[in-house]
Amino acid sequence: MASFAKIGLNSKVIEILSVNNEVLHDSNGIEQEAIGIDFLTKLTGWAIWKQTSYNTSCGVHKLGGTPLRKNHAGIGDIYDEDRDAFITKKPFNSWVLNEQTCQWIAPVAYPTDGGKYTWNETNLNWEIKE
Repeated sequence: MASFAKIGLNSKVIEILSVNNEVLHDSNGIEQEAIGIDFLTKLTGWAIWKQTSYNTSCGVHKLGGTPLRKNHAGIGDIYDEDRDAFITKKPFNSWVLNEQTCQWIAPVAYPTDGGKYTWNETNLNWEIKE
């Protein structure tokens, strides 16, 4: 199944729909995103869709295939046309976007001691969960 993100106002993802892969095939049997978009536009009356992949995260396809738009789209995510990427909402003001992965990065690395931590935006550090 192929997944498509419905793009609304301010490039926000408002729905994810799945389409049978065979629907996307052109006359040569090659999958084409545009065919899926045409199908969904006729089906729903909405014209702004972008294909997304459950297997893509941080710009890497977990099965070794070609990554699609840096990350799988989720409802509430933003489609960034300039980066051709799906990006989650910025979790904290101090975090910055990693341009390679299109993931938000804390200004301090997450501890690797196996503990569970939460981010403290006021102190700009990780605090252990109690």
